[in-house]
Amino acid sequence: MTALTQQPSAIPLDVFPDGLKTTGQHPPLYNELHPFDKFPREISGQTVWKAEDYRDAPERWTHRFTAEEIEELSTASDNFLHNKIPLTGISKSNFLLPNLAARLHELRADLIDGKGFILFKGFPVEQWGNHKSAVAYMGLGTYLGYFVSQNSRGHVLGHVKDLGEDSTKIDSVRIYRTNARQYFHCDDSDIVGLLCIARALEGGESDIVSSHHVYNVLAQERPDVLKTLTEPIWYFDRKGETSAGQDDYIRTSVVYLERGENARVYTKWDPYYVRSLTRFSDAGIIPPLSAAQVEALEVLEATCNRLSLHMILEVGDIQFLSNMHVLHARTAYTDYPPPMPRRHLMRLWLATPEHEGGWKLPFWDSNEKKRGGIQVDDQAPVAPLDAE
Repeated sequence: MTALTQQPSAIPLDVFPDGLKTTGQHPPLYNELHPFDKFPREISGQTVWKAEDYRDAPERWTHRFTAEEIEELSTASDNFLHNKIPLTGISKSNFLLPNLAARLHELRADLIDGKGFILFKGFPVEQWGNHKSAVAYMGLGTYLGYFVSQNSRGHVLGHVKDLGEDSTKIDSVRIYRTNARQYFHCDDSDIVGLLCIARALEGGESDIVSSHHVYNVLAQERPDVLKTLTEPIWYFDRKGETSAGQDDYIRTSVVYLERGENARVYTKWDPYYVRSLTRFSDAGIIPPLSAAQVEALEVLEATCNRLSLHMILEVGDIQFLSNMHVLHARTAYTDYPPPMPRRHLMRLWLATPEHEGGWKLPFWDSNEKKRGGIQVDDQAPVAPLDAE
């Protein structure tokens, strides 16, 4: 029996106000990984969708907040601010949404086990300003999952914004802090949320794809590529965001199976974190990418591009995506010249532990409330209101 918990029993509340600590990045349980012949030949169900199913039917994947829903979010936010609770301590118990809660419960199920995406519209960010907007956004997120840290600084409220960092230094720079293209990937959480605070002058648009549809297409067209993606021969960079004693990289596969019966296919992928490891492969510490691996990552990206659904986030839009069976990308962008604000998205990474309906992942922390994310030693969670 594989142990699925290693968390310390006592978590200091003065450091982690909600009593929960992000578990962080870890290697998979290698004995829970399976050879290609154990994978399904075809995936079926709601998680398999085609762009043409939704491209001309935005009503199937968008929801405009009603006046009553905005009022409920506003009241809950005002009450939270009045009680002077740290933003890192926000939870369903101190952010009450008596009417929206049922709708969000349905949405959570659709994100985890259904199509895996939604676009909310009409969130009044310009009226509320960054602080109240952040409270309302994080409060909304607590009904979908537990927020986890997104970097070594403990940011549980992230900010996707160009900070002028060099996007070519992929071994140290996180691409979300640049204006470069983001290739199809998923984040280190079960659900990712993006709230648009300010748009770019041009670009910065979103593409998403069902990784289960991609799987089916590869199974038909390039089963050799799919087999390569299921093999635990891939190394993912930690980019220096490691706790004491941890390796700088993780050996894993790209495509997994859940644990247990009726196991679903789960994809965990980011090409930037695979291509950035030449400092170790050049030194002979890890093997370089093989020709088959290079071809696999190129075929995977091309297939995602071919099958993707395009969407544009306007100011006040919130996109929530599953990281278990949806891959997402972003086009490169150009900001408005000063004094206009730069493109700015507030980001949430949310965890859904298996005992609360989350997927049974082949990782030791699968049953932890704040599974995944990035946690360095005992770095406290912080929720800055802008990029830093």
